[in-house]
Amino acid sequence: MSALGAHAQDSLLKKVTPIPAKYLSQVKQKSDKMERLVTKRSEVALARFMKQEEKLKRRLARVDSLKANNLFTHSIDSLGSLKSRVKGKLGKYSGALSQSGGPYLDSLSNSLGFLKESKGLLEQSKGITDKLNGSLKSVDNLKDKLAQAEQIKAYIRERKQLLKEQLSQYTGFTKDLQKMNKEAYYYAQQLKEYKEVFKDKKKAEQKAMEMIKKLPAFNDFMSKHSQLASLFNIQGAAGSAQSLEGLQTRNQVEQLIQQRLGGGPNAGAAVSQQMAEARSRLNELKSKFPDLDNAAEMPDFKPKEMKTKSFLQRLEFGSNIQFQRSTQFFPTTSDLAGQVAYKFHKNGSAGVGLSYKLGMGTGFNDIHFSGQGMSIRSFVDWKLKGTFFLNGGYEQNYQPSYVGVPDGVGQPWTPSGLLGISKKYKINSKLKGNMMVLFDFLYNSHVPRTDPVKVRFGYNF
Repeated sequence: MSALGAHAQDSLLKKVTPIPAKYLSQVKQKSDKMERLVTKRSEVALARFMKQEEKLKRRLARVDSLKANNLFTHSIDSLGSLKSRVKGKLGKYSGALSQSGGPYLDSLSNSLGFLKESKGLLEQSKGITDKLNGSLKSVDNLKDKLAQAEQIKAYIRERKQLLKEQLSQYTGFTKDLQKMNKEAYYYAQQLKEYKEVFKDKKKAEQKAMEMIKKLPAFNDFMSKHSQLASLFNIQGAAGSAQSLEGLQTRNQVEQLIQQRLGGGPNAGAAVSQQMAEARSRLNELKSKFPDLDNAAEMPDFKPKEMKTKSFLQRLEFGSNIQFQRSTQFFPTTSDLAGQVAYKFHKNGSAGVGLSYKLGMGTGFNDIHFSGQGMSIRSFVDWKLKGTFFLNGGYEQNYQPSYVGVPDGVGQPWTPSGLLGISKKYKINSKLKGNMMVLFDFLYNSHVPRTDPVKVRFGYNF
């Protein structure tokens, strides 16, 4: 960089608001947490595979003891070695394994490296250098664990394929092999789930990344140190041309196709047809299994989509509001409700809620607020098609007093049995709106009688 360029860069850095130390703390906390989750899940997966292989070895030994020793002894030792290394470090990761964290982890790591090289970007506070080094170490450790996880996934994938081939000539091993396939599939899905949660940015992190990405120097830093740069050895425009040497050009591919299929007029049409069929098949597989990274991970069973979700990830919080017109017995009321639902299936959830009945008077000439009771709710939501859901529930509504009703006639607690349709729509990445139209099948039993149709508006997050 020239002296003039360096001076301009220093002037720009002085104008940038210092990155808060909270950014470093958040990066370290989330990296340490994910490292612990990946370590624990890898240990569980390896322990289960060792147990399953030992069981298969004992069963095969009854039929062919020599093959049982040859097929399982070394693999069980290898699984044990992988399990013992999970709590340690891989050391220097390289190749495709270094990219297991994806673009987000790459940007996160490079942002810390950039902050370490650039002076004046971090707010000056006590121990800020130690915090930066600690964050860098946590991210590097996480990369190691993700690289280990990729090694484990690759080993398990190859292993279950070998066992399937070797044990196909024997009877009685189908269920055991399917258990191994399930464990391999859910292990890969759980790692993917962890990565998605890891990408969720908190306020300090989001703000810091937005500030850093505005700096031209950071873009230059990324062009030299990012995973894409290391993959293609990109070092500016001149390096880009060199990095593409050895890759096949479009003309070379076309020549290869002509050599294989001939140069007739039907060759291009045949290739186009085969490519179209391949794309159609690939799209079909993607629609059925959108989360798969590798075709070898294709399950031979029907996966449970919610199995890899934690209890907290299955919870969905929300609220809604419902209005009820005034009558001779009670004023206009609005039910303000809060609820929590548990997703037991990708298409269904069940939950409970509480609502407060707010009285708002009897009309525009008589507006005043009053407490009109509460309700306890339970409900089930099931997806019908697209964004339409079937909603049903049971509620107990408490309304202690009624105007003009003799003592002992009104019901302080009235039950409601509801069934109807809800429409859900997306507001933003974290907020979903919904509208429900419900019919109360028990409205005839209410004293005094209430409206049978309930219309509610709300949102979930």
